[in-house]
Amino acid sequence: MRGQPKSEIDLYVIGEIKRLRTARGISQARLGAMLDLSDAFIGQIESPRHVSKYSLDQLNSLAVIFGCSPRDFLPERPIASK
Repeated sequence: MRGQPKSEIDLYVIGEIKRLRTARGISQARLGAMLDLSDAFIGQIESPRHVSKYSLDQLNSLAVIFGCSPRDFLPERPIASK
């Protein structure tokens, strides 16, 4: 699949979600089932080399799953562009 590579903010958000997922012992397969996505797609999202990312609707669903606000996935300060 071709598309825009992941930006620094994409990688940060995906990393925060992965950190929460693993800290709670949730597998990619289980998270995929909770979001009605395949575990392979979760793996693609978590891979820095693949262009797949979470949508805003998925980020909202993840916030419900983790019992937090969607803004909790974002850094406290802007990430400077390279």
